Amino acid sequence: MMTAKRIPRVGIGGPVGSGKTMLIERVMPLLAAKGYKIGIVSNDVVSREDADRMRRNLALEQQLLPQELVVGLATGGCPHTAVREDPSMNISVVEEMESKHDYLDLIMIESGGDNITTTFSPALADYFIYIIDVSGGDKYPRKRGLGIETCDLLVINKIDLAPHVGADLAIMERDAKAVRGDKPYVLVNCKTGQGIAQVTEHIIRDILFESPPKTVANN
Repeated sequence: MMTAKRIPRVGIGGPVGSGKTMLIERVMPLLAAKGYKIGIVSNDVVSREDADRMRRNLALEQQLLPQELVVGLATGGCPHTAVREDPSMNISVVEEMESKHDYLDLIMIESGGDNITTTFSPALADYFIYIIDVSGGDKYPRKRGLGIETCDLLVINKIDLAPHVGADLAIMERDAKAVRGDKPYVLVNCKTGQGIAQVTEHIIRDILFESPPKTVANN
């Protein structure tokens, strides 16, 4: 019996309101423009609100992917449990997506909003993006936590708010470098799109292993 191919998986985690859903919504058009086919699995604790939003924005309005390629999971428990301790629910959905849509290039898995200890099980995600926002203060990177320390890419979002909440972006960059060493970080404003191209480039290079733009195939 043949098994479905494993499609590269990107896990996206971060606190509630940090911008996980909007990051996906901003990255998706850039990936689609290069011909990549994406599936999305969105985790919430008791609702499927984020999945419904992405299905509406990306599938219905922008027509970037079929509606069935945005799957919402109501995990019913601590967000990190469903992506780290017991990711079986997510793995089951991802494997079903791989089986039904083996032409996909990438599957994005959005965690429910959680704290700085969030990580993804390696059985679930091949690449981990952790997103924070400046409203938590410029102390955020130096608070460390597994999410900030171990993620493949740290995204610092809502940089436009820094002057209004007394956050110093220079301090956040300094501390991100000190805590993460050579691991990359990107300053982003999901609302305006600033920094989104850099995030997209990291995904293409680091998980899809593509350097030049991909040629769009005629299906």
